[in-house]
Amino acid sequence: MTVSAAALKTATQTTAISGPASALMQKIKNRNAIVAVIGLGYVGLPLILGFADAGFPVLGLDVDANKIQKLRAGKSYVKHISDTSVAAAIGKGKFETSADLNDAAKADAIIICLPTPLTKQRDPDLSYIISTSKAIAPCLKRGQLVILESTTWPGTTREVMIPLLEASGLKSGVDFFAAFSPEREDPGNKDYNTRSIPKVVGGDGPDATALADALYSSFIDKTVVVSTPDTAEAVKLTENIFRSVNIALVNELKVVYDAMGIDVWEVINAAATKPFGFMPFYPGPGLGGHCIPIDPFYLTWKAREFELNTRFIELAGEIIANMPRYVVGKLSEALDTRFHKGLNSAKILLLGMAYKKNVDDMRETPTLKLIDLLEARGAVTAYHDNWIPEVPMTREHPEYAGRKSLPLNAAMLASYDAVVIVTDHDDVDYALVSKHAKLVVDTRNAMVTFDANNVVKA
Repeated sequence: MTVSAAALKTATQTTAISGPASALMQKIKNRNAIVAVIGLGYVGLPLILGFADAGFPVLGLDVDANKIQKLRAGKSYVKHISDTSVAAAIGKGKFETSADLNDAAKADAIIICLPTPLTKQRDPDLSYIISTSKAIAPCLKRGQLVILESTTWPGTTREVMIPLLEASGLKSGVDFFAAFSPEREDPGNKDYNTRSIPKVVGGDGPDATALADALYSSFIDKTVVVSTPDTAEAVKLTENIFRSVNIALVNELKVVYDAMGIDVWEVINAAATKPFGFMPFYPGPGLGGHCIPIDPFYLTWKAREFELNTRFIELAGEIIANMPRYVVGKLSEALDTRFHKGLNSAKILLLGMAYKKNVDDMRETPTLKLIDLLEARGAVTAYHDNWIPEVPMTREHPEYAGRKSLPLNAAMLASYDAVVIVTDHDDVDYALVSKHAKLVVDTRNAMVTFDANNVVKA
């Protein structure tokens, strides 16, 4: 028998709970439950500020001492989150921060918001979740709620996190409560925020579901209850697989239409006027961010356990992974056709280091892959991005740490053989680029309003 989301939510609101669950529910309703968030990045920081704004005492936990220091000073390290928001939370007198995970023992509810990257073999790397679960297990106490938000394969909450927590001697659903609620943050999106984006919740049993639903409902406009943590985990993967497959499709169409002399951007914009049956997706130089380039392969990995192939997902990944090579090919062709110049020793300026426009996040950015490909062919590269003034140390590309953004001016543009627009930030002076760059390879349709013969779309 299938149960609707509405019926499930009604059930969580009407089911009687007792014992430690009842005590925690009362604390949540009174807003005196202490909420701890482990991992204060793009997901964890806005989440804990939301709880603080709703009146809960909050505890921010992160092993990065620099983040803790800034928060204690009332400063934000995420551009789209203001210092004012942080200072307001600190000013309430209920916002504490710590780099010691043992402090999780103080909390009534613990929310884990940690990275779940892939290995070089595209296998899930749950090391952050595993190490954190092991770290908090000894200080787990009866009546606590533990929620995982990190994107992962269906079954992680039940098969990985809960057993590690139960090593404490406490049992899920009896002594403590566990749930999964996928993060849905979209940094830089001015139309939606943590409060307005519906929150999916799936608990390990009805008490856990009811508690997690009540906690998030305290400040999020709408929650969507599903039957299990596995279902909630699958929801997140489905959302990002949908995007990945459609983005791969329009990138493949871009290659095909380009060969036919057709502008894929014009095609998409015209198709988008259809009021039904079509949703626009847009091509680019590759995919970045912490979700779409990674999450689909969590399901691919898990599917092998059931002797199933995810050919559609893997094909989409192959198409997207090939886009940086396509861009380099277009750049090489344009340099040869226009200037009889090869990539060897060519000076290339890349506009954009962030993975998407108007954010200071460069996780999985295609810019680094482009630099890899260009420098392997002998090109000299540099970048401009006011949002990423310096490349930080990353696990994937430690060799690029410390590279700094160059200023964007007429002399700088003219000194490069070509400019590649990778990220279409709003703060870039595209008129200046159009006027002074010898060649512009535009992967984002940023130059569409300029009738310039030095622009090549890629």
